Amino acid sequence: MTGRNPVPGKGGSTYIPFEQRTGESSVVFFTRDLSEKGLLKIYDRVSSVLSGKIAIKLHTGEAEGPNIIPRPWVKELIGTRLNDAAIIETNTYYEGSRYTTDEHRKTLEINGWTFCPVDITDADGVAELPVHGGKWFETMHVGKSMLQYDSLLVLTHFKGHMMGGFGGSNKNIGIGCADGRIGKKEIHTAKGSGNMWSIAEEELMERISESTKATVDHFAPHVCFINVMRNMSVSCDCEGPEAEPVVTPDIGIVASLDILAADAASVDLVYALPNFGGKALTERIETRHGLRQLSYMKELGMGNDRYTLIDLDHGDAVITAEQAVEDVDPVWTPDRFNTFPGRNKRVFSER
Repeated sequence: MTGRNPVPGKGGSTYIPFEQRTGESSVVFFTRDLSEKGLLKIYDRVSSVLSGKIAIKLHTGEAEGPNIIPRPWVKELIGTRLNDAAIIETNTYYEGSRYTTDEHRKTLEINGWTFCPVDITDADGVAELPVHGGKWFETMHVGKSMLQYDSLLVLTHFKGHMMGGFGGSNKNIGIGCADGRIGKKEIHTAKGSGNMWSIAEEELMERISESTKATVDHFAPHVCFINVMRNMSVSCDCEGPEAEPVVTPDIGIVASLDILAADAASVDLVYALPNFGGKALTERIETRHGLRQLSYMKELGMGNDRYTLIDLDHGDAVITAEQAVEDVDPVWTPDRFNTFPGRNKRVFSER
């Protein structure tokens, strides 16, 4: 830990509208096309930074989790653009279907992640990465084999989160790349505490962000970020079939070379949903003080919370978040990729 008595920041429950933000801007791409085609289209706009041995960090989900990114989309992306890439994951801190490497591999098979290599990066140990400019950590423990890759595609299912408020690219890396026994404990558990989830609200957001910074700094500039805004339960994919029902309408896909801009744009799109369509998710974000993820990433110099939003569906027109979602129906509608506990194997066999 750097400093004697770090103090968490404030404001994690207060949304700052776009027009009140200051600083430089980054480019964020947007498409409403929630399909294999849409994912390929937006990937092609940010993929030029990827080279060498490429890792894809995505949340593969608890067994039979219904809301994760559809496997056929990822299969198409890997098959047409990333033939030599591997998905990377880590084991969980909590006991469940991904707690040990053996259990995790069984869950990967149940969930259909059988069409490409999946590297559980902490299966054979951990490594330390420096945290530059952090107040909670000097280093973060990550899965050892992650360091074997040259580039990182952060492919995130954007959704809510029980403790983080929302799970975007920051959460996907910050918790998802930290190893299951040391790194995740450093993020979630106060020293000497008997409660494994003793760290919450602004301090948790800051710890997640510092963990993320370690990984992003390691791969920079060979890292890019895609947030898929579909099936956005207020629950994380780590809750699997027990996740709260989806009520927030699907929005589209966001991508950027700037992690803060990608997550800020995703949050803005939820807040901009017409007819209170984003109410459940914004309440989850604010009650968990999740907006501190954004403000702290900015303090750490991880990117910009101002951005130019490029509409790939209309000739690269520059639009606002409000314009991007103005025609979104406030009622969520399931698509053909929705699966439910016990039905996953049938759906996979059809694909």
